[in-house]
This record gives sequence, structure tokens and C-alpha cells, in this order.
Amino acid sequence: MWVYTSGPYERHQVRYFEYQPDRSGKHPAALLKEFEGRLVTGTQAMTRYPKRSAAAAGRICAGSGGRAMPRGATSSTSKAAIGYEYCNKLFALERKYEGCSPKHRQEMRQAQTEPVLDAYWAWVEKLDPEPGSKLEDAVKYATNQKQALNTFLHYGDVEISNNLAENAIRPFVVGRKNWLFCDTPKGAEASTIVYSLVETAKANNVEPFAYLSFILDEIRWLGKTPPAVELDALLPWNPALRKKLEN
Repeated sequence: MWVYTSGPYERHQVRYFEYQPDRSGKHPAALLKEFEGRLVTGTQAMTRYPKRSAAAAGRICAGSGGRAMPRGATSSTSKAAIGYEYCNKLFALERKYEGCSPKHRQEMRQAQTEPVLDAYWAWVEKLDPEPGSKLEDAVKYATNQKQALNTFLHYGDVEISNNLAENAIRPFVVGRKNWLFCDTPKGAEASTIVYSLVETAKANNVEPFAYLSFILDEIRWLGKTPPAVELDALLPWNPALRKKLEN
């Protein structure tokens, strides 16, 4: 299951799910062939995709120690916990820049975030993890992704991580545990429609059940091939639609 989201600073928030039989990069390449802009991805399938700047942001915390940190560990008892603290500092800085323009965010990142990130990489280089340990895997992951992980410093409109997509696909991953007998490609394709509508509604602060009830009632009057303008009127950021739902 592939999931695509608009950036966190975009006016309209979109969550689009697409089922494909494998993880080949040809699938997003086909979907995004007309796309112009910057792409943040958590998969290696897209890091060599031409035509645009690609930022393989991933999750810095996962790479530096989050998945290698023992339960209850602290910076005094665990190297991984030190890496996790660096992550917390980076994300705390990002929260300070939330209301900034892309240009100002870029300036603040280079002035305040870059020194913290430089200190993090200096710390990573000094680590000597035990061979075969989870920490060794985490260090290798972070080091291999260093260039891509640093990309966000140079673009104020690029998010520090791909958490937006991670959070969007989580309900699908959790729900999948209950789909014991829903295991056909057609079923997967049908679920992408439902999840795209529900998660896009949630991302735009529209109550999903009310939204689905409304559009399912409205769309039956539009015919089999309604014009784009009539479908646009049913998108969750449409002011007229939002007003009707509030009433």
C-alpha cells in the first residue's frame, strides 16, 4: 500500500492511498510523472527519481537510536538514549518554526538547527557499537541516509521527516489485522478509496462519518462521469460543503 500526502505547509491537505502489487519505484514514478515540486520520501525506491529534488527524510529518531533504545534507558545508561535526545532537540526547534514562512524557516534551520545536527553527526561518528547489535544497525541506517536526512536544512517548505505519511498509513496498518478474509487485490483497491476519503477528511478537520454520508448522498445525482468542477465541490476544503456539514 502506497500513501501520498501533501506537505504540512500546503493549504489543502490530501491523503491518497494506492494499492500496487510490489514496492517498485515505477509505481510512484507513474503517478507523479506530471508532478513539479519537492518530494519527501521514506523509501529508497524514490531517492534516485529524476526531475525534482528528492529528500529521503525518513525518521531521524528511528535511525539514531529510537529503535535501539532499551526500555527505561536514559542518556547516562544508554548511547541510544543520547541519540534520541538529539532528535527531541531537532523536533523541538521545528515546532518553533511552525508559523514561519518557508524563507524564514530555512534561515532559522541553518542558524539554529544545523549546529545541533552537526553535533549529532559528530557524536554518531565517535560511536563504536557492538557488532551485531541494534545500535550498530541504527548507526548504519543513519550514516547511509546522512545526505538525504540533511536535505531539509536547505528548503523551508520541506518537512524534517516523513511522519505525515507515517501517521496517515497507520490506521490502515492497524486495521489490516482485522481483515482476515479481505485479501483480494480488488478489496485492497476498494479500501484505498475509503481510506483516501476518510484520512483526507480528518486532515482537513472534517468529521469523517458526516463527510462520507454527505458525499455519498450527493454523488448519486452526478451521473457516471461527473465533470471535475462538480467533484471539486465535494472535496473537504470546499467552503460551501463545510458550511453544509456544520449545519
